Amino acid sequence: MTRETPVLILLGPPGAGKGTQARMLEEEHGLVQLSTGDMLRAAVSAGTPAGLAAKAVMEAGALVSDEIVLAILQDRMAQPDCGKGIILDGFPRTQAQAAALDQLLAAQDRRITAAVSLEVDDEAMVERVSGRYSCGTCGEGYHDRFRRPAHAGSCDKCGGTEMKRRADDNAITVRERLKAYHAQTAPLIAFYEAKGVLEKIDAMQPIAEVTASLGRITGRVAV
Repeated sequence: MTRETPVLILLGPPGAGKGTQARMLEEEHGLVQLSTGDMLRAAVSAGTPAGLAAKAVMEAGALVSDEIVLAILQDRMAQPDCGKGIILDGFPRTQAQAAALDQLLAAQDRRITAAVSLEVDDEAMVERVSGRYSCGTCGEGYHDRFRRPAHAGSCDKCGGTEMKRRADDNAITVRERLKAYHAQTAPLIAFYEAKGVLEKIDAMQPIAEVTASLGRITGRVAV
């Protein structure tokens, strides 16, 4: 049987662990995490045609169009390191973007091999996200309840004493982001279920168990 290059999509609300799990899939399976924000910044820095178009739009204070994002994604997927497979984190966010992505992949004789929904409890997400903070020196992550440093106010990793929180990591903002997710992105769960590529994982499990479940899915779709 011909081996199929995995194209995975991670779906889930803010705080579900998409970024953490994508990085682990990179390390364990050699897949490349493609984050919309990272790709935009890299394209702008490289001065590609799509990057220059994105820069002009952002400097005008407007949102980058789906067409520009797809052009940047197409350029990135053509790079050699994506040959073993990719993980899409943060795109698509809407059904229109999902349909456009299908067309882009079809033109490359590729397809979505699995769309993985990280299933979480909304109120647990509010607590998880609003309680997190990090070391201002090395970036090591902590949480008010779930992961406190061994010595209060001092980073376990580097000993730094300056801790910081993201301005949008508060309960009100998290609830608004969850509301936006359910309105715009959650319908993709039904979209990919109809295509027969949806997988669901209980993301309230310990991180290692979520990683193991994702690893099994990756191994299954990559053959």
